[in-house]
Amino acid sequence: MKNRNFWVILTGVIIGVAALALTALGNPGNMGFCIACFLRDTSGAMKLHSAEVVQYVRPEIIGMILGAMIIAMLTKEFKPRGGSSPMIRFVIAVIVMVGALMFLGCPLRMMLRVGGGDLNAIVGLVGFIAGIFVGTLWMRGGFTLKRAYTQSMTEGLALPIIAAVIMALSVFLPSLFAASESGPGSMHAPILITLGVGLVTGGLCQRARFCTAAASRDAMLFKDFSMLWGFVAVIVTTIVGNLILGKFNLSFADQPVAHTDGLWNFLGMALVGWGSVLLGGCPLRQLILAGEGNSDAAVTVAGFAVGAAICHNFSLAASAKGPTVNGMIAVVAGFVILTLIGLFNREKA
Repeated sequence: MKNRNFWVILTGVIIGVAALALTALGNPGNMGFCIACFLRDTSGAMKLHSAEVVQYVRPEIIGMILGAMIIAMLTKEFKPRGGSSPMIRFVIAVIVMVGALMFLGCPLRMMLRVGGGDLNAIVGLVGFIAGIFVGTLWMRGGFTLKRAYTQSMTEGLALPIIAAVIMALSVFLPSLFAASESGPGSMHAPILITLGVGLVTGGLCQRARFCTAAASRDAMLFKDFSMLWGFVAVIVTTIVGNLILGKFNLSFADQPVAHTDGLWNFLGMALVGWGSVLLGGCPLRQLILAGEGNSDAAVTVAGFAVGAAICHNFSLAASAKGPTVNGMIAVVAGFVILTLIGLFNREKA
């Protein structure tokens, strides 16, 4: 347990420091790391959506997948598995992305926003925990996406190889991709640094089994509080770092890439929390599992990317001005769909 706590805390501290460094080097404010935002930017760069201000191939995402793969292979934990309700996972992933882009960030960015003094993120955190609680009730009620099966090495390597190809093409044939000239997509740290940070953090997250949703889920289901140490470590590290750098701004207003609508910040992250429990991990954890050869997680990551494209193609994503009507409808629909998925995927005693 002490060894596990060490890796979890170390990973949390490194993520916090890396996020501060990436923000200082060019990433958007309070967005040194955001799985949802970075997948949204990458899907935009691949022209899956046409929102010109959020289009850029984010090396952090690719680095995390490859970093997890490398460490998993070195430790003989690369085990291709899958076949556990892939299409349902894909749908849940789309719904999770709807919630994340209503809040304007994944659980990891929520933690970084808390560390930057964004009080809107506190509201999101309460919603996230509430959503996780609802998810644990479904787990206790017998919810399951069935077992996964051993698969071929080709299946397990598919997403890491695709990620590596996208990275290579974005460097050597950048004209194939869209690139923002303004807005969050135009703000990024140097490629080699972001890729390196992604590799390191991906490897650490693989060793620590780091998951933002597991911190509360495990405490509620198993009275296991070990993952909470990592959760706290990220927030404390970013608070201290932002105070030192003079970037801590304790307020609801004037926060970077955020809106102040408390209700929809709460509901957006509640949707993310509930969906993450049903999926077996948050968006960050899904990236790491995909790097370990889990094809169900790879399908989930694809669902996140498609979900981001849907959000921007159909005006579901919020902005600094607040949520859209379409986005509000989509979040409510997300709760309904998760309820139906829960009802039809329970094992009877």
